Amino acid sequence: MGPGGRTPRPAAASLRMQVGSQGLGPFAKPPDLTPEERMELENIRRRKQELLVEIQRLREELSEAMSEVEGLEANEGSKTLQRNRKMAMGRKKFNMDPKKGIQFLVENELLQNTPEEIARFLYKGEGLNKTAIGDYLGEREELNLAVLHAFVDLHEFTDLNLVQALRQFLWSFRLPGEAQKIDRMMEAFAQRYCLCNPGVFQSTDGCPTCGLIVVPSPPPPPPSRPWRVPGAGVAHWALAPQNLYDSIRNEPFKIPEDDGNDLTHTFFNPDREGWLLKLGGRVKTWKRRWFILTDNCLYYFEYTTDKEPRGIIPLENLSIREVDDPRKPNCFELYIPNNKGQLIKACKTEADGRVVEGNHMVYRISAPTQEEKDEWIKSIQAAVSVDPFYEMLAARKKRISVKKKQEQP
Repeated sequence: MGPGGRTPRPAAASLRMQVGSQGLGPFAKPPDLTPEERMELENIRRRKQELLVEIQRLREELSEAMSEVEGLEANEGSKTLQRNRKMAMGRKKFNMDPKKGIQFLVENELLQNTPEEIARFLYKGEGLNKTAIGDYLGEREELNLAVLHAFVDLHEFTDLNLVQALRQFLWSFRLPGEAQKIDRMMEAFAQRYCLCNPGVFQSTDGCPTCGLIVVPSPPPPPPSRPWRVPGAGVAHWALAPQNLYDSIRNEPFKIPEDDGNDLTHTFFNPDREGWLLKLGGRVKTWKRRWFILTDNCLYYFEYTTDKEPRGIIPLENLSIREVDDPRKPNCFELYIPNNKGQLIKACKTEADGRVVEGNHMVYRISAPTQEEKDEWIKSIQAAVSVDPFYEMLAARKKRISVKKKQEQP
């Protein structure tokens, strides 16, 4: 027992019991408190006031921070809009005058003034006139020559025969008319082709590129002798083996047209688009395709001027992963998790126009750079999280099939 017959108890415990039992407000004077209890109460009140002041300060700081973030977002949005407008203007300037267009993009910090960056800009070709690309690549100034070689290096010709590689190369721009420009381009192509396919030709001089781009008009030569054609303004004669001659005679080189009627008018605001290499399903060869990611599907085309896709890959229930491939860098794969041998649900268009089911258990794809690979993986991962619209896919397949049937005689 304490003085006066009271049982001592901790000050804080006593205070809580009295305030709780009597319903006292925070500023009411609790009766019959010991000096220790009164001191504890004052400390609680003082601490509460300090917390209220701190909360108000934090609210004000948070409000200021939110205002700054909103201002930054608005500013960034404005910068992005301005950048897009300047980029569109730069492309238009390039199509009218390639040299001035590149200069405009460099001066506005939209393009780095290096052969590699300029070549990558031309290789993507988004919104660019193919004739203008060819004119720029054909110039003999030091920078243009460096860009030409960097541009050729972006093409992958490994395991392609000479005609296949040349078809791919000549579709990325429109060949200029001057013989000297053609000669420079074909020399750069020959160097790249021989590097990708060592041992096919003893040297670049033995690679009959200039002769191959001439549309063959003479009758086929005897099978025992190679076919000779003039080198399109070149001083030497180029030898074209019989099988290459037959390939070009049966299917002459197509020249890309700049009629504006391309994929940019078919797919609006895709999630992502660009050139990638795709490994074949049955025949394991790498082929360059233009990929478009939209509507939770991955479409791929042989050329950007194609009106219909060569293949459609719905991304429902698929996963994506990085892989190492000894033949190609920057690879990733689309696959079915826990796959038990089933094929990915996809469709493709055969050479005869038939739309058939795909034959891939995995789609292996190679990007030009590590950065582009990471961006593609990020974009596809965001798309596979949402189920695609199978009705749209079915409608596209039906429309492609009907159109092909109508075109048949």
